[in-house]
Amino acid sequence: MPRFSIIVPSHGAAARLSQALDSVLGQSFGDLELIPVCDAPDSPAAAVAAGHAQRDSRVTPVDSPPSAGLSGARNAGIRAATGAYVLFLDGDDLLLPGALAALDSRLTETGAVDVLYVQHERAPWWEGEPANPAAPLLAGAPKGGFAPADLPELTGVQLPAWSAVYRRSFLTEHELTFPDSHFTDLGWGGLTTLAAARIAVLHRVVVRHRLRRQGSRLNLPGPHQHDLLDQVELVLTRAAERALPAERIRPLFEQLFTYVLKTASRPERLPSGRRAFFRRAARLYRRHRPAGYRPPGGSLGVQHGLLATGAYSAFRALRGANQTAAYAAERLPRPHLLRTRLRYTRDLHRPLDPQLAVYCAYWGRGYTCNPAAIHAKARELAPHIRSVFLVEADQAHAMPEDVEYAVIGSRRYWEVLARAKYLINNANFAEGIVKRPGSVHLQTQHGTPLKTMGVDQAPYPVVAAQSGSYTRLLGRVDRWDFNLSSNRHSTQMWERAFPGSWEALEYGYPRNDVYCTATAADVARIRRHLGVPEGRTAVLYAPTHRDHHTGFEPGLDLEAFCEAAGEDVVVLLRAHYFYDRGPLQSSGRIIDVTAHRSSEDVCLAADALVTDYSSIMFDYANLDRPIVVYADDWEVYRETRGVYFDLMAEPPGPVARTPQELAAVFRDGSYAGPEATALRAAFRERFCEFDDGRAAERVVRRVLLGEPPEAVPPVIPLAQRVPAPAAATLVRS
Repeated sequence: MPRFSIIVPSHGAAARLSQALDSVLGQSFGDLELIPVCDAPDSPAAAVAAGHAQRDSRVTPVDSPPSAGLSGARNAGIRAATGAYVLFLDGDDLLLPGALAALDSRLTETGAVDVLYVQHERAPWWEGEPANPAAPLLAGAPKGGFAPADLPELTGVQLPAWSAVYRRSFLTEHELTFPDSHFTDLGWGGLTTLAAARIAVLHRVVVRHRLRRQGSRLNLPGPHQHDLLDQVELVLTRAAERALPAERIRPLFEQLFTYVLKTASRPERLPSGRRAFFRRAARLYRRHRPAGYRPPGGSLGVQHGLLATGAYSAFRALRGANQTAAYAAERLPRPHLLRTRLRYTRDLHRPLDPQLAVYCAYWGRGYTCNPAAIHAKARELAPHIRSVFLVEADQAHAMPEDVEYAVIGSRRYWEVLARAKYLINNANFAEGIVKRPGSVHLQTQHGTPLKTMGVDQAPYPVVAAQSGSYTRLLGRVDRWDFNLSSNRHSTQMWERAFPGSWEALEYGYPRNDVYCTATAADVARIRRHLGVPEGRTAVLYAPTHRDHHTGFEPGLDLEAFCEAAGEDVVVLLRAHYFYDRGPLQSSGRIIDVTAHRSSEDVCLAADALVTDYSSIMFDYANLDRPIVVYADDWEVYRETRGVYFDLMAEPPGPVARTPQELAAVFRDGSYAGPEATALRAAFRERFCEFDDGRAAERVVRRVLLGEPPEAVPPVIPLAQRVPAPAAATLVRS
């Protein structure tokens, strides 16, 4: 029997679940079983849990349907647990280093206790110092094990379930389970403390609870707020059945009704049924008020008095006065927009144009990437919608003749941004752009994340220093209504990197549609246009940007590579788009395609890809052609930029660490051999999940035409897709 069973519900936390599980498995004290509780066997969280189970036999995932809620998930974990002690961890929280060793030591000290309360820290989701709300609650505890009556203020209702450890036989003996519905921690905390005969305290932070940017679900408005009274009634009724002395009931009663009054005084949490909530709370108050109870002083005491008498009108008047004061504060003058945007301010007061869509790619680089692919499909499926592309002045000459555009910063630029219903971008619109009610913002992204993005960059000083204000970044994220994803990995990482209220569209990347629709004639035409000699093997070399470099550094002697790799090899050099402003610099067997507008064309022309850590590998994998990773500085890149997974452990093909190794895999043909094919197949299974050639259609139908999700064409399974054919050179080899 393991010493500890750690139960981790995962609903809504798939993006950070791996971190939570790793924080448990990385503990120095290893006598444990880890029980992730997943929604269903095919859920994103289940895939994370299954991966950990394959690597560590101590991991035993179980299922609990989303309809069962948090309480059902935890109860499922309890039923599966076999450890002597049970503790809980939310799917996006962390068990701090050394936590289990400290718990084991304390339990050995105190002897058998039913509940061991511990400290936890509430870490702000972004900025600010962590708080330790449990410390003052546990401060007066006796040194060893003690009876709950010795510290009646420790009622359990003020502590979440993951701020304690529970003896499993105690839970079984008293048939303790998490109460159904919302506010289950409050009910559970009260019930376990009431049933416990002996408890103890560990004055050490064990769990780091990471607050969500969206806040707690329990603070959201809705009928679930009435469930609070169910939990209050449950705990107070159980206390009455036990005939506990008034000394134990008083702190329990006061703490529970502090929660009740907090909800009753916030009308935004109770959009309906406020009077019914108050009246039921008043009945509970009078029924369970302990003998001789004296309310607290100040305004809270006034609220107690109004609740005791059921004076809803007076309570509402008090609440209304507070609401009026808050509204007055919101009406204070705010700074105006800059003079150059006065016209934009005026246009913001004009009606939205329901048939106007504005597109932008890479901060105005031109007609490219996902926005261009969506634009092209919209002209086919939604011709009634007028489309305007935003472009920098020095790139306007490269716009297709039949595409309407506006130069960034011009009068027309501000006008279309103010009036368009649909705004589509693969980066972000400018800082001053206002999200108007009724407008629809679609963030398409421009790659699958290997390197850290958004707020996940903060721990890496080199990139963080170049990223600007994260507060402003999140202000831009708050404009998003939809966020596009090409695989479940991306969905989870976007949730971490760009926390917001947007809806994930797992539709694939529209720019990658061409990898399933292009023909052999298209491939031949593109190769001729790029100047690839007939009969040659074209190797696309596409290194990513290095945040610790000041300019483009190829990282590889390409002429030497060509000589060593074979006489039929030519290289298509495509630098990161940060370095695409200069003219073509082709020479000999090196064809510079950095300035070519379409990365999709370049990929179609290539017989194989060599890259380091660029996201182009995820797109190119859709073609099912050989990929080689040239990782000469992986350790440096990983430490300076941060990555979401170990590419060296899960590469899309052979990994070369030196120029000699890279040339060798082409010279001996192993770049396209059976081992490389197997690696690529596993990579495609994970990262080419939704790119089936119909992504643009799905986006247009859902976002621009407003069709329901069930009407959108389903994703074609990977095994049924036919990638665009490679050139004859690769077929021959």
